[in-house]
Amino acid sequence: MGTIVCQTCNSTIDHFEDEKVTVLYSKCGCCCESHGEKEVK
Repeated sequence: MGTIVCQTCNSTIDHFEDEKVTVLYSKCGCCCESHGEKEVK
């Protein structure tokens, strides 16, 4: 079982089938982009 986790907000994005337990990091798109814009301004 694998899990995809947002590297910015740490929320779980998706699960996928795998032979071993795996965690992959990505960006979820909704919270990360708006959160980043608020920090820049």
